[in-house]
Amino acid sequence: MTTLLINIKQLLQVRETNVSKVSGADMKQLPMLENAYVYLVDDKIASFGLMADIEIASADTIIDCTNKVVLPTWCDSHTHLVYAGNRAQEFVDRINGLSYEEIANRGGGILNSAKKLQETSEDALFEQSATRLENVMHMGIGAIEIKSGYGLTTEAELKMLRVAKRLKEIYNFPIKTTFLGAHAVPANFKENQDGYMDLVINEMLPKVAEENLAEYVDIFCEKGYFTLEDTERLLQAAQQYKLIPKIHVNQFNAFGGVALGVQYNALSVDHLEELNDEDIQALQGSNTMPVALPSCSYFLSIPYTPARKIIDAGLPIALATDYNPGSTPSGNMNFVVSTACIKMKMTPEEAINAATINGAYAMGLSETHGSITQGKAANLIITKEIESFHVLPYAFGDNCIDKVLINGSVI
Repeated sequence: MTTLLINIKQLLQVRETNVSKVSGADMKQLPMLENAYVYLVDDKIASFGLMADIEIASADTIIDCTNKVVLPTWCDSHTHLVYAGNRAQEFVDRINGLSYEEIANRGGGILNSAKKLQETSEDALFEQSATRLENVMHMGIGAIEIKSGYGLTTEAELKMLRVAKRLKEIYNFPIKTTFLGAHAVPANFKENQDGYMDLVINEMLPKVAEENLAEYVDIFCEKGYFTLEDTERLLQAAQQYKLIPKIHVNQFNAFGGVALGVQYNALSVDHLEELNDEDIQALQGSNTMPVALPSCSYFLSIPYTPARKIIDAGLPIALATDYNPGSTPSGNMNFVVSTACIKMKMTPEEAINAATINGAYAMGLSETHGSITQGKAANLIITKEIESFHVLPYAFGDNCIDKVLINGSVI
C-alpha cells in the first residue's frame, strides 16, 4: 500500500539523518520544509521532500494537504492509561479545600483507584482502557507508555500489564509498558512499608519478568510514599531482570531522587515540578531524559517544571500527559504542548521537539518514531488548514487535527 501526501504547507521535524534527542539550544531548531510531500510505503516513511522536486507519479492513496501542516504523531512517554472508573469525587473534594495528601490519607488517591481496579475484571478493564487509547490516538498520539501501579497486589498489577500487552497486540500500536508496583503503600501494609517492598521485589518483579510484561520499572520516590532507600533497593533488584528505570521524582519535594535515577542509568526522571541546582548538575552529562507533565501541574495547581532552567542548562526535556484518574484525567498531548508554551515559557519549536523526538527517546523509540525520517514509522498528524504550526499551541482550546495516520493508514 502506498500513500502520498502532497502540497504540505509545512512539514515539521524533518531529519535526513536520525537523531535520538535534542538538547539545550538545539531544541529551538525545528527542521521544516515548506510546500512539501511525504511518500509512505506500507507502514513506513519511504521519502519526503519539496513539491518542486517530486518524482512520484502515483500512489494508492493521495491526500492533498494544501494549507495544512504535517508532523510526526505525539510520543507520550508517561501515562497510567490502564485504570478502572474515575476519581471525579476527589476533584470536587479538592475544590472544597482538601489537599492531595489529605485525600490520600483518608483512603483516596491511588488507594481508591487500586480498590476499583482490584474489583474490575480483566476484560472490563481492557474495554475501558481501549476506549481511552482510541481517544488519544484521534488526538494525535502515535506511541505511548503505560504503567501499572493501580493494582498494589501481585495479581492486580499483572492484570494491568496484561491489559496493556493486549492493547499493543490488538491495535498494532507502539506501547511500552512499565512496572510501577511501588506506586503507593496499600492499606494492609500501612505499618509495614518494608514488607510491601519485599512483596514488590520478591514476588511481583519475578512474575512480571517471567511473563515478559514490562520493559521498564518505576517507583514513586516522594515524601509520604517511597524513600531513596526504597528506590535504590528496587532499582538494584530490577537490574537482574534487565528492567530499565523510569522513575517518578520531585513532584512535591526535591531530596536526591534525580541523582539516584541518574546513578542507575534511568531512561527518564519524570515530574520535576521541584528542581534544584544539584538535580541539574546530576543530569548534565547523563543519558537520562527529564520529563515534564504540565497538565498535572494545571490540574493539581502545583508548580510547573522549570523548563527554561533545564533547557538553558544545555539539557533536553520531554513532554508527556501523565494520563491518570487522579491528577491528570486527560490524554490530550495538544493541551500539554500548549500548556508548556503558555505556562513553562517553552517556544513552539521546543515544545514540539519535546513532544515528538524527545518523547520517543524517553520510552526507547527514537530509532523508529518521533521524526520525519526515511524508514521510520508512518505515524503522522495532518492538521486542519492553519496559518502556521504556531497555531497548534496558540489555539489551545481548539482541535486543529484533521487526520491521524497510524502505520500508514488514516484512523
